[in-house]
Amino acid sequence: MTARALMFQGTGSDVGKSLIVAGLCRGFARRGLRVRPFKPQNMSNNAAVTDNGGEIGRAQALQARACGVPPSVHMNPVLLKPQSEVGAQVVVQGRVIGNARAREYQALKPKLLPAVLESYARIAAEADLVLIEGAGSAAEINLREGDIANMGFARAAKCPVALVGDIDRGGIFAQILGTKAALAPDDAATIVGFIVNKFRGDASLFADGMATIAQRTGWRALGLLPFFAQAARLPAEDAFGVGALKERANGRVTIAVPMLARIANFDEFDPLGIEPGAQLVFVRAGEPLPIADLVILPGSKATIADLAFFQEQGWHLDLLGHVRRGGRVLGVCGGYQMLGKRVADPLGVEGPAGAAEGLGLLDVETELTGEKTLREVEGECLANAEPFRGYEMHVGRTAGPDCARPLLRFADGRLDGATSPGGLVAGGYVHGLFADDRQRTAWLGARSEIAYEATVERTLDELADHCAAHLDLDAILKLAR
Repeated sequence: MTARALMFQGTGSDVGKSLIVAGLCRGFARRGLRVRPFKPQNMSNNAAVTDNGGEIGRAQALQARACGVPPSVHMNPVLLKPQSEVGAQVVVQGRVIGNARAREYQALKPKLLPAVLESYARIAAEADLVLIEGAGSAAEINLREGDIANMGFARAAKCPVALVGDIDRGGIFAQILGTKAALAPDDAATIVGFIVNKFRGDASLFADGMATIAQRTGWRALGLLPFFAQAARLPAEDAFGVGALKERANGRVTIAVPMLARIANFDEFDPLGIEPGAQLVFVRAGEPLPIADLVILPGSKATIADLAFFQEQGWHLDLLGHVRRGGRVLGVCGGYQMLGKRVADPLGVEGPAGAAEGLGLLDVETELTGEKTLREVEGECLANAEPFRGYEMHVGRTAGPDCARPLLRFADGRLDGATSPGGLVAGGYVHGLFADDRQRTAWLGARSEIAYEATVERTLDELADHCAAHLDLDAILKLAR
């Protein structure tokens, strides 16, 4: 293994590790290096499908794109997909191995380290530089035993660490100095530098602050990174602040998306959030569904549980009123399953075994199965006669009379989804329709004003420029080993 490596750990969740790694991936790739991203353990319901039919965290897929390479299951060997407050689906090297409650997973973690190190070796073997992302906080000392996400991995892989703090949330000195104080001395010794992220204002006013942190920790200051507002154009991994980042106050077409408790793959709405012709509204718990042209029921990691959540908010009544007014409804994956008459989970795939009545807007029924479908697809959307590209990521089979009016026809001739007799309500299993400019144009009823894929590429270049202007890339490369 000859690749250099540097791991970026955070003082907490959502401090910007994913974006920094993506920016550095693009920046070092532009220098001609073979760069690869790696995240030992991720927790997210926003996942991407790899070429070989596996799944990894959305952030690692974006980082792979920044490197100019296809995503691999080895870039994120352990993915946890939360299904409840205390349990998650466990995905190892792209494949589901089962479900685990939080305490059960703590016992499982040490057994996963060999797979993590195997994947890391595979990634390092094809790279000059591996940029590694930690998870959550570096100082989660209550979870240190058996850790594979942060210091446990860094120590096992003999990898140096750069610590990222978020000055925008306040308490940056406590964040960084407190992390060093909380860590065991051997863990703290792996940290070689720090980055202060999301700064707003005059950077010169924090020069003394950077020097103070460096003096008190003995770690090298790698840069003060200003807030990068263009991040809203890139696929998000976490639902933190999703509405604040993505909503628009103007637009010809209003699209409402209820924020389910276990919402999955919500990044597929990002293209609508930056589309000038669309007003995208994420509806939070306790709020009614607004008057809208289109209501989209998103994917869910626990369909029956989120169906109950949907009804608890009174959204089922709002949705019926929306349809009576002639409003359109689109269900995606779990949202499609909810629109039917019944959802059954006899094997307990997504939670306790059982069944529930659906919303009844489509004459279909769903049975969840243990087999998971993971693949990229393309074809034609029969609702608008336009081509599409997207991906499937689901468990379950859906059938019923409304499937005689499918939503999609795949290139291989397979059919997917269902449409109500009047055409107002439709659903299907394919994610990512709105990233396709042709589909976005068709659903909005007006020509799209952006080229989404080109926008993502341009934003990655801008992010790389941003990192290069404010971080010491030469020092980062020198510290990697």
